[in-house]
Amino acid sequence: MREHSQTASFCVVWGCWAGTTATARRGGGQLPVIRWLGALTAACHMAVGQPLPLRPFALDHESRADSAADVSFLLDPPAGKYGHIQIRNGHLATPDGRRFRIWGVNLTGWTEGSTLLPPKEEAPLWAATLARFGVNCVRFHFLDRTTEEKPSGLIAANRADSRLLDPERLDRLDFFVAELKRRGIYTNLNLNVGRSYKQGDGVPDHDLIGVAKGMTYIGERLLELQREYAAQLLTHYNPYTRSEYRHEPAVAIVEIVNENSLLEFWMRNWLRGRLTRGSVRYQLDFTPYYEKLLTDQYNRWLHQKLKPSERDRLKAAAGIPRNQPLPRLRREEFAEAPRERFYAEIGFYTEIESRFFQQMRAYLKEQLGVKALIVGTADHTYWIPGQPQLRSTSQMDIVDAHVYWQHPAIWGRRNTPMVNQPLDSTVVKLTRSAFFNKPFTVSEVNHPNPNEYGAEMIPILAAYGAFQDWDGIFNFAWNHSDQWQVHRIPNFFDIKSHPLKLVTLPAVAALFRRGDVALAPQELFAVADTTAVLDRAVASGHPAAGFSATGYGIPPQAALTHRLSAATAQPEEAPPPPEYTVPEEPLFVSSTGQLRWDRRYRERQHVIIDTPRSKAVIGFCDGQEFLLEAVRVRMGRTRQGWSAITLTAMTGDGFGRPGRVLLTATGYAENPGWAWETQGDRITVRNQWGGEPSQCEGIPAQIDFLGTLPLKAWALDERGQRKAEVPVKTVNG
Repeated sequence: MREHSQTASFCVVWGCWAGTTATARRGGGQLPVIRWLGALTAACHMAVGQPLPLRPFALDHESRADSAADVSFLLDPPAGKYGHIQIRNGHLATPDGRRFRIWGVNLTGWTEGSTLLPPKEEAPLWAATLARFGVNCVRFHFLDRTTEEKPSGLIAANRADSRLLDPERLDRLDFFVAELKRRGIYTNLNLNVGRSYKQGDGVPDHDLIGVAKGMTYIGERLLELQREYAAQLLTHYNPYTRSEYRHEPAVAIVEIVNENSLLEFWMRNWLRGRLTRGSVRYQLDFTPYYEKLLTDQYNRWLHQKLKPSERDRLKAAAGIPRNQPLPRLRREEFAEAPRERFYAEIGFYTEIESRFFQQMRAYLKEQLGVKALIVGTADHTYWIPGQPQLRSTSQMDIVDAHVYWQHPAIWGRRNTPMVNQPLDSTVVKLTRSAFFNKPFTVSEVNHPNPNEYGAEMIPILAAYGAFQDWDGIFNFAWNHSDQWQVHRIPNFFDIKSHPLKLVTLPAVAALFRRGDVALAPQELFAVADTTAVLDRAVASGHPAAGFSATGYGIPPQAALTHRLSAATAQPEEAPPPPEYTVPEEPLFVSSTGQLRWDRRYRERQHVIIDTPRSKAVIGFCDGQEFLLEAVRVRMGRTRQGWSAITLTAMTGDGFGRPGRVLLTATGYAENPGWAWETQGDRITVRNQWGGEPSQCEGIPAQIDFLGTLPLKAWALDERGQRKAEVPVKTVNG
């Protein structure tokens, strides 16, 4: 919907809604009022009564042209028209100096039968769809996945090796990248992610090692094959963009490896060498061949780095003769190991990782001539200290991290609201990974399905990410299945047909990309004291001992009130750390005053976002009234007592001025036919995803626009098109 007048404001609401008029009074002013009720509801008292029924709501991507919820105006097509994305003043920027914030998604193909790349005939549809949702970068993840029958990504199937790229799949990638570029969407190419090896590759233990995580740092043949694949992909000429990927300005980022760290595996006891034929696979353990290779490298490193007397002392403490190699520590030995031995081993792993990243970056930049920015790997395992790994990855162009709220592959509670656990939130966890004067991106994040509170993820993370001055967020994932067109919540991760997450996506894209949330004016800076963090691990014998979410001794509450960053050493230009007092009141207010995490009711918390152009009320809000700047929100009763409402000024300078406002109201959604089960602490639907289309509840709320401009409003349908004009009443108080 387009603005038609300079004297009127327009509001659209996206969801399964119908509207009725309401009357409200406020002394001395005019109040344009909208009361939103669920579809087919004739009347509803705002504070009492039954929650509104579920109604089908399946987004129709094919019919979204000229949608009133289209935020493609945030993009500046074609991608790369000014040149390659650069780094200026510690942040991503276009060559002309403008700040470049990534609002991205992942395309991935790690499940059996998945199709990472859309067919060419569908590529224009999906490129246009992503642009309408405000996406300006796509992370191509698992492009190197090896399959036996038809390829999922790029590597050819039905071969004795994994060294050939499939021409048809390359053509799909080329065409899709060109379609994305044409609409202003950049590309992030991942290199080593999901490649498994075959007999013809000449890789030792190829049939045992799977994707060879950890081993990719030390196996000479594996190192050769990584370089070969990088050269094949990045020197490939795309006939649709008429450039090689290494020179393509629409390629913003290249990632070397994914969630792959020797330091992490050491702390998780995955370097034991117990993976043998016929044995039970122990997560990502090494085979005896690679365990011996790693131990031999360790002893050569000790010989180079330590004096003979120092090596003898370590062996004597371990009960090893002087002429025998020193074995590496297992996790169960951490508590009793001498500090000297513990830190020698940390130094070894850190040097291997740092050298690997430096050499791969030099190969990409100097030998291949890659112009894109380089990511090493992601900090991602937040129950162990990440500081050792960050010492190596922070040497690359961008520091990156992954985080999930209650990941389905990790045991623990499920289906609980993050809004009730601010100090364990994804926001707080991620702040340990941000580095001073370095671009910081979050290339994987999600509230995995099913989660009755999944609508909270996108607005909360984006608002606090903007406050923390992060450079990019990639939602995981747009698609990782072989079904691109579905009308239900399809699996744990996909958002392409999730009605709650998709409805919120355009509003939050505007919030994050435009910088609607003011940056924290004060930065809490810390040196990443790896020694102090790991000393606690030594003392307890457990890698998570003494670990705080921020990781540097800064209270986790600080992540919700101030900007946090760290470095491996004190840089000269870093500000002196200000004194920080832990707030005693159960209300965490950002230093800008625009974000408020209200904890006064332990099991019924909520988050408020209140900026000139973006606003939100998220959490347990039933029956409450929220007075924001120029807007008042009065909540009715919902199924869970929980909902998420966002208001975004799509055009104009803000609320109370001429322009368009997008209003979204989300709560509970499900697929017909799924049934919740309790498994210990988990409340889940297992893998029974039910039928389609997905169903959503209506959210009863009264929205008062506290201004003098006349207001017109429309409800939007599944296509984002005007469904019906909603009567709006303006009253004098």
